Amino acid sequence: MEELFQNNRCFIIAEAGVNHNGSLELATKLIDEAKEAGADAIKFQTFRTENLVTKDAPKAEYQMNNTGEGTQFEMLKKLELSLEDHIKLKEYAQHKGIMFISTPFDFESVDLLEKLGVLIYKVSSGDLTNIPLLRYIAKFKKPIILSTGMANLGEVELAVNAIKEKGNDNIILLHCTSNYPTDYEDVNLKAMITLKDAFKLPVGYSDHTTGIEVAIAAVAMGARVIEKHFTLDRNMEGPDHKASLDPIEFRNMVQSIRNIEKALGDGIKRCSRNEENTKFFARRCIVAKRKLNVGEKVTYENIHFKRPEKGISPVFVDMILNKTVIKEIDKDEPITFDKLSG
Repeated sequence: MEELFQNNRCFIIAEAGVNHNGSLELATKLIDEAKEAGADAIKFQTFRTENLVTKDAPKAEYQMNNTGEGTQFEMLKKLELSLEDHIKLKEYAQHKGIMFISTPFDFESVDLLEKLGVLIYKVSSGDLTNIPLLRYIAKFKKPIILSTGMANLGEVELAVNAIKEKGNDNIILLHCTSNYPTDYEDVNLKAMITLKDAFKLPVGYSDHTTGIEVAIAAVAMGARVIEKHFTLDRNMEGPDHKASLDPIEFRNMVQSIRNIEKALGDGIKRCSRNEENTKFFARRCIVAKRKLNVGEKVTYENIHFKRPEKGISPVFVDMILNKTVIKEIDKDEPITFDKLSG
Protein backbone atom coordinates (compact mmCIF):
# COMPACT_ATOMS: atom_id res chain seq x y z
CA MET A 1 0.00 0.00 0.00
CA GLU A 2 2.92 2.36 0.63
CA GLU A 3 3.46 2.86 -3.10
CA LEU A 4 -0.08 4.14 -3.46
CA PHE A 5 -0.40 6.50 -0.54
CA GLN A 6 2.88 8.37 -0.27
CA ASN A 7 2.37 11.73 1.46
CA ASN A 8 -1.39 11.05 1.44
CA ARG A 9 -1.49 11.92 -2.26
CA CYS A 10 -4.25 10.48 -4.38
CA PHE A 11 -2.81 7.76 -6.63
CA ILE A 12 -3.73 8.70 -10.20
CA ILE A 13 -3.88 6.00 -12.87
CA ALA A 14 -3.90 6.82 -16.56
CA GLU A 15 -5.97 3.97 -17.96
CA ALA A 16 -4.47 3.42 -21.39
CA GLY A 17 -6.32 0.11 -21.57
CA VAL A 18 -6.48 -0.89 -25.23
CA ASN A 19 -6.16 2.68 -26.53
CA HIS A 20 -2.82 1.68 -28.07
CA ASN A 21 -4.89 -0.05 -30.79
CA GLY A 22 -2.44 -2.97 -30.78
CA SER A 23 0.54 -0.73 -31.64
CA LEU A 24 3.65 -0.82 -29.46
CA GLU A 25 4.59 2.60 -30.81
CA LEU A 26 1.28 4.10 -29.68
CA ALA A 27 1.56 2.34 -26.31
CA THR A 28 5.00 3.87 -25.78
CA LYS A 29 3.66 7.29 -26.71
CA LEU A 30 0.87 6.85 -24.18
CA ILE A 31 3.50 6.24 -21.48
CA ASP A 32 5.30 9.45 -22.50
CA GLU A 33 2.12 11.50 -22.35
CA ALA A 34 0.88 9.96 -19.10
CA LYS A 35 4.16 10.80 -17.40
CA GLU A 36 4.09 14.33 -18.81
CA ALA A 37 0.50 14.76 -17.58
CA GLY A 38 1.51 13.87 -14.02
CA ALA A 39 -0.03 10.40 -13.64
CA ASP A 40 1.44 8.11 -10.98
CA ALA A 41 0.82 5.00 -13.06
CA ILE A 42 -0.16 3.93 -16.53
CA LYS A 43 -2.37 0.89 -16.88
CA PHE A 44 -2.83 -1.45 -19.80
CA GLN A 45 -4.95 -4.59 -20.21
CA THR A 46 -3.46 -8.09 -20.43
CA PHE A 47 -5.50 -10.87 -22.00
CA ARG A 48 -5.59 -13.78 -24.37
CA THR A 49 -8.70 -13.30 -26.43
CA GLU A 50 -9.29 -17.07 -26.52
CA ASN A 51 -9.46 -17.09 -22.72
CA LEU A 52 -11.70 -14.04 -22.45
CA VAL A 53 -14.62 -14.29 -24.89
CA THR A 54 -16.36 -16.87 -27.01
CA LYS A 55 -15.90 -16.67 -30.77
CA ASP A 56 -19.42 -15.33 -31.25
CA ALA A 57 -19.60 -12.98 -28.24
CA PRO A 58 -21.45 -9.84 -29.37
CA LYS A 59 -20.10 -6.36 -28.77
CA ALA A 60 -21.55 -4.08 -26.12
CA GLU A 61 -23.61 -1.19 -27.44
CA TYR A 62 -20.85 1.38 -26.88
CA GLN A 63 -18.37 -0.92 -28.65
CA MET A 64 -20.74 -1.21 -31.60
CA ASN A 65 -21.11 2.57 -31.70
CA ASN A 66 -17.35 3.12 -31.65
CA THR A 67 -16.07 0.22 -33.77
CA GLY A 68 -18.96 -0.93 -35.93
CA GLU A 69 -20.14 -4.45 -36.69
CA GLY A 70 -18.39 -7.66 -35.69
CA THR A 71 -17.78 -9.72 -32.57
CA GLN A 72 -15.90 -8.96 -29.36
CA PHE A 73 -13.46 -11.71 -30.32
CA GLU A 74 -12.56 -10.02 -33.60
CA MET A 75 -12.19 -6.63 -31.92
CA LEU A 76 -10.10 -7.83 -28.99
CA LYS A 77 -7.81 -10.07 -31.02
CA LYS A 78 -6.46 -6.96 -32.74
CA LEU A 79 -5.74 -5.32 -29.38
CA GLU A 80 -3.66 -8.03 -27.68
CA LEU A 81 -0.17 -7.23 -26.44
CA SER A 82 2.47 -9.97 -26.55
CA LEU A 83 4.83 -10.94 -23.74
CA GLU A 84 7.60 -9.10 -25.57
CA ASP A 85 5.39 -6.00 -25.80
CA HIS A 86 4.74 -6.15 -22.07
CA ILE A 87 8.42 -6.46 -21.25
CA LYS A 88 9.30 -3.47 -23.43
CA LEU A 89 6.47 -1.34 -22.05
CA LYS A 90 7.25 -2.10 -18.42
CA GLU A 91 10.96 -1.35 -18.95
CA TYR A 92 10.11 1.86 -20.76
CA ALA A 93 7.69 2.96 -18.05
CA GLN A 94 10.34 2.27 -15.41
CA HIS A 95 12.83 4.32 -17.43
CA LYS A 96 10.34 7.20 -17.60
CA GLY A 97 9.62 7.04 -13.87
CA ILE A 98 5.97 6.01 -14.00
CA MET A 99 4.51 2.80 -12.54
CA PHE A 100 3.40 0.11 -14.98
CA ILE A 101 0.12 -1.62 -14.13
CA SER A 102 -2.07 -3.92 -16.16
CA THR A 103 -5.44 -5.60 -15.66
CA PRO A 104 -5.24 -9.37 -16.19
CA PHE A 105 -8.34 -11.02 -17.60
CA ASP A 106 -7.34 -14.68 -17.27
CA PHE A 107 -4.99 -16.97 -15.34
CA GLU A 108 -2.39 -17.01 -18.10
CA SER A 109 -2.29 -13.22 -18.06
CA VAL A 110 -1.78 -13.18 -14.28
CA ASP A 111 1.22 -15.47 -14.75
CA LEU A 112 2.59 -13.12 -17.42
CA LEU A 113 2.30 -10.13 -15.10
CA GLU A 114 3.94 -12.08 -12.27
CA LYS A 115 6.90 -12.74 -14.56
CA LEU A 116 7.11 -9.00 -15.11
CA GLY A 117 7.09 -8.37 -11.36
CA VAL A 118 4.16 -5.95 -11.26
CA LEU A 119 3.66 -4.30 -7.88
CA ILE A 120 -0.13 -3.94 -7.99
CA TYR A 121 -3.01 -5.78 -9.59
CA LYS A 122 -6.06 -4.03 -10.99
CA VAL A 123 -9.22 -6.10 -11.45
CA SER A 124 -11.94 -4.88 -13.78
CA SER A 125 -15.58 -4.51 -12.82
CA GLY A 126 -16.46 -7.33 -15.19
CA ASP A 127 -14.41 -9.75 -13.11
CA LEU A 128 -15.77 -8.74 -9.71
CA THR A 129 -17.83 -11.95 -9.76
CA ASN A 130 -15.00 -14.06 -11.23
CA ILE A 131 -14.18 -15.60 -7.87
CA PRO A 132 -11.64 -18.13 -9.24
CA LEU A 133 -9.62 -15.32 -10.85
CA LEU A 134 -9.80 -13.19 -7.69
CA ARG A 135 -8.51 -16.08 -5.59
CA TYR A 136 -5.69 -16.72 -8.05
CA ILE A 137 -4.57 -13.09 -8.00
CA ALA A 138 -4.97 -12.81 -4.23
CA LYS A 139 -2.51 -15.60 -3.48
CA PHE A 140 0.39 -13.41 -4.66
CA LYS A 141 -0.29 -11.11 -1.67
CA LYS A 142 0.04 -7.91 -3.71
CA PRO A 143 -2.30 -4.91 -3.42
CA ILE A 144 -5.46 -5.37 -5.46
CA ILE A 145 -7.41 -2.42 -6.84
CA LEU A 146 -10.92 -3.74 -7.41
CA SER A 147 -13.47 -1.91 -9.54
CA THR A 148 -17.10 -2.37 -8.52
CA GLY A 149 -19.11 -1.28 -11.55
CA MET A 150 -22.47 -3.02 -12.05
CA ALA A 151 -22.28 -4.49 -8.53
CA ASN A 152 -24.40 -4.33 -5.41
CA LEU A 153 -22.97 -4.51 -1.88
CA GLY A 154 -23.57 -8.24 -1.61
CA GLU A 155 -21.52 -8.93 -4.73
CA VAL A 156 -18.72 -6.67 -3.50
CA GLU A 157 -18.75 -8.55 -0.19
CA LEU A 158 -18.35 -11.90 -1.96
CA ALA A 159 -15.36 -10.54 -3.91
CA VAL A 160 -13.71 -8.99 -0.85
CA ASN A 161 -14.17 -12.19 1.14
CA ALA A 162 -12.69 -14.30 -1.66
CA ILE A 163 -9.55 -12.16 -1.63
CA LYS A 164 -9.27 -12.06 2.16
CA GLU A 165 -9.70 -15.84 2.40
CA LYS A 166 -6.37 -16.13 0.61
CA GLY A 167 -4.72 -14.06 3.32
CA ASN A 168 -4.67 -10.84 1.31
CA ASP A 169 -6.33 -7.78 2.82
CA ASN A 170 -4.49 -5.23 0.68
CA ILE A 171 -7.63 -4.18 -1.17
CA ILE A 172 -8.68 -0.81 -2.58
CA LEU A 173 -12.28 -0.58 -3.77
CA LEU A 174 -13.09 1.69 -6.70
CA HIS A 175 -16.62 2.92 -7.11
CA CYS A 176 -17.45 2.79 -10.80
CA THR A 177 -20.34 3.05 -13.25
CA SER A 178 -19.78 0.79 -16.24
CA ASN A 179 -21.21 3.00 -18.96
CA TYR A 180 -18.93 4.47 -21.62
CA PRO A 181 -19.35 7.39 -21.25
CA THR A 182 -21.24 7.67 -17.95
CA ASP A 183 -24.00 10.27 -17.57
CA TYR A 184 -23.67 12.45 -14.49
CA GLU A 185 -27.05 11.21 -13.26
CA ASP A 186 -25.66 7.65 -13.15
CA VAL A 187 -22.45 8.41 -11.23
CA ASN A 188 -23.91 8.06 -7.71
CA LEU A 189 -20.65 9.26 -6.17
CA LYS A 190 -21.97 8.93 -2.62
CA ALA A 191 -21.80 5.16 -3.13
CA MET A 192 -18.03 5.50 -2.79
CA ILE A 193 -18.57 6.52 0.83
CA THR A 194 -20.98 3.61 1.27
CA LEU A 195 -18.20 1.24 0.18
CA LYS A 196 -15.76 2.85 2.60
CA ASP A 197 -18.17 2.59 5.52
CA ALA A 198 -19.30 -0.94 4.70
CA PHE A 199 -15.89 -2.56 4.22
CA LYS A 200 -13.50 -0.28 6.16
CA LEU A 201 -11.15 -0.30 3.18
CA PRO A 202 -9.50 2.50 1.18
CA VAL A 203 -11.72 3.64 -1.67
CA GLY A 204 -11.37 5.48 -4.93
CA TYR A 205 -13.18 6.12 -8.16
CA SER A 206 -12.86 4.76 -11.68
CA ASP A 207 -14.29 7.53 -13.84
CA HIS A 208 -16.01 7.09 -17.19
CA THR A 209 -17.63 10.53 -17.41
CA THR A 210 -16.56 12.80 -20.25
CA GLY A 211 -15.18 15.61 -18.11
CA ILE A 212 -12.88 15.98 -15.13
CA GLU A 213 -15.31 17.39 -12.55
CA VAL A 214 -16.45 14.09 -11.03
CA ALA A 215 -12.92 12.78 -10.51
CA ILE A 216 -12.02 16.02 -8.74
CA ALA A 217 -15.15 15.79 -6.58
CA ALA A 218 -14.26 12.20 -5.69
CA VAL A 219 -10.89 13.33 -4.36
CA ALA A 220 -12.59 16.03 -2.28
CA MET A 221 -14.80 13.26 -0.85
CA GLY A 222 -11.83 11.11 0.12
CA ALA A 223 -10.86 9.03 -2.93
CA ARG A 224 -7.38 7.59 -2.50
CA VAL A 225 -7.18 6.33 -6.09
CA ILE A 226 -8.48 7.86 -9.32
CA GLU A 227 -8.50 5.89 -12.56
CA LYS A 228 -9.37 7.67 -15.79
CA HIS A 229 -9.27 6.44 -19.38
CA PHE A 230 -6.48 8.08 -21.34
CA THR A 231 -5.95 8.47 -25.08
CA LEU A 232 -3.75 10.36 -27.48
CA ASP A 233 -6.79 11.43 -29.49
CA ARG A 234 -10.48 10.78 -28.84
CA ASN A 235 -11.12 10.61 -32.57
CA MET A 236 -8.96 7.51 -33.02
CA GLU A 237 -10.59 4.22 -33.97
CA GLY A 238 -11.24 1.90 -31.04
CA PRO A 239 -13.81 1.06 -28.35
CA ASP A 240 -12.64 3.33 -25.51
CA HIS A 241 -11.19 6.49 -27.05
CA LYS A 242 -14.38 8.54 -26.90
CA ALA A 243 -14.77 7.96 -23.13
CA SER A 244 -11.15 8.99 -22.48
CA LEU A 245 -9.26 12.19 -21.74
CA ASP A 246 -6.59 13.47 -24.11
CA PRO A 247 -3.18 14.51 -22.71
CA ILE A 248 -4.11 18.16 -22.13
CA GLU A 249 -7.37 17.25 -20.37
CA PHE A 250 -5.62 14.64 -18.26
CA ARG A 251 -2.96 17.14 -17.23
CA ASN A 252 -5.68 19.59 -16.21
CA MET A 253 -7.36 16.89 -14.14
CA VAL A 254 -4.13 15.97 -12.35
CA GLN A 255 -3.34 19.61 -11.59
CA SER A 256 -6.86 20.19 -10.28
CA ILE A 257 -6.62 17.12 -8.05
CA ARG A 258 -3.28 18.28 -6.65
CA ASN A 259 -4.78 21.70 -5.96
CA ILE A 260 -7.71 20.11 -4.15
CA GLU A 261 -5.31 18.05 -2.04
CA LYS A 262 -3.55 21.22 -0.95
CA ALA A 263 -6.89 22.83 -0.19
CA LEU A 264 -8.12 19.92 1.96
CA GLY A 265 -5.42 20.56 4.57
CA ASP A 266 -5.19 18.79 7.92
CA GLY A 267 -8.62 19.65 9.28
CA ILE A 268 -7.40 21.74 12.22
CA LYS A 269 -9.35 25.01 12.45
CA ARG A 270 -6.88 27.81 13.09
CA CYS A 271 -5.65 31.12 11.72
CA SER A 272 -3.23 30.26 8.95
CA ARG A 273 0.16 31.91 8.70
CA ASN A 274 -0.94 33.82 5.62
CA GLU A 275 -4.07 35.09 7.38
CA GLU A 276 -2.17 36.84 10.15
CA ASN A 277 -1.69 40.06 8.19
CA THR A 278 -5.35 40.08 7.11
CA LYS A 279 -6.38 39.43 10.70
CA PHE A 280 -4.77 42.69 11.89
CA PHE A 281 -6.53 44.80 9.28
CA ALA A 282 -9.91 43.00 9.24
CA ARG A 283 -10.62 42.57 12.93
CA ARG A 284 -11.68 45.33 15.29
CA CYS A 285 -10.62 46.66 18.65
CA ILE A 286 -12.37 48.79 21.27
CA VAL A 287 -11.81 52.52 20.73
CA ALA A 288 -13.11 55.68 22.37
CA LYS A 289 -16.20 57.08 20.66
CA ARG A 290 -15.17 60.54 21.91
CA LYS A 291 -12.43 61.91 24.10
CA LEU A 292 -12.53 60.13 27.48
CA ASN A 293 -11.36 62.11 30.48
CA VAL A 294 -9.76 60.82 33.65
CA GLY A 295 -12.39 59.65 36.13
CA GLU A 296 -15.03 58.66 33.55
CA LYS A 297 -16.55 55.23 33.52
CA VAL A 298 -16.36 53.10 30.38
CA THR A 299 -19.84 52.39 28.99
CA TYR A 300 -21.33 51.22 25.71
CA GLU A 301 -22.27 54.88 25.08
CA ASN A 302 -18.65 56.11 24.94
CA ILE A 303 -16.90 53.25 23.13
CA HIS A 304 -16.88 51.97 19.56
CA PHE A 305 -15.56 48.89 17.74
CA LYS A 306 -13.30 49.72 14.77
CA ARG A 307 -10.50 48.37 12.63
CA PRO A 308 -7.59 47.65 12.86
CA GLU A 309 -7.04 45.30 15.78
CA LYS A 310 -4.56 47.53 17.65
CA GLY A 311 -6.07 47.30 21.10
CA ILE A 312 -8.46 45.21 23.17
CA SER A 313 -10.62 42.85 21.14
CA PRO A 314 -14.43 43.20 21.38
CA VAL A 315 -14.31 39.65 22.75
CA PHE A 316 -13.21 41.21 26.06
CA VAL A 317 -15.69 44.09 26.16
CA ASP A 318 -17.26 42.82 29.40
CA MET A 319 -13.85 43.11 31.10
CA ILE A 320 -13.65 46.90 30.58
CA LEU A 321 -17.24 48.03 31.09
CA ASN A 322 -17.66 50.22 34.20
CA LYS A 323 -13.91 50.54 34.66
CA THR A 324 -12.52 54.01 35.41
CA VAL A 325 -10.32 55.94 32.98
CA ILE A 326 -6.98 56.80 34.66
CA LYS A 327 -5.22 58.18 31.56
CA GLU A 328 -6.89 60.44 29.02
CA ILE A 329 -8.02 58.61 25.84
CA ASP A 330 -8.55 60.51 22.59
CA LYS A 331 -11.36 59.89 20.12
CA ASP A 332 -10.71 56.73 18.02
CA GLU A 333 -7.74 55.82 20.23
CA PRO A 334 -7.64 52.12 21.11
CA ILE A 335 -8.52 51.49 24.72
CA THR A 336 -5.86 49.51 26.62
CA PHE A 337 -5.90 48.03 30.12
CA ASP A 338 -3.08 50.34 31.34
CA LYS A 339 -5.43 53.33 30.97
CA LEU A 340 -8.14 51.82 33.15
CA SER A 341 -8.55 50.84 36.77
CA GLY A 342 -11.12 49.06 38.89
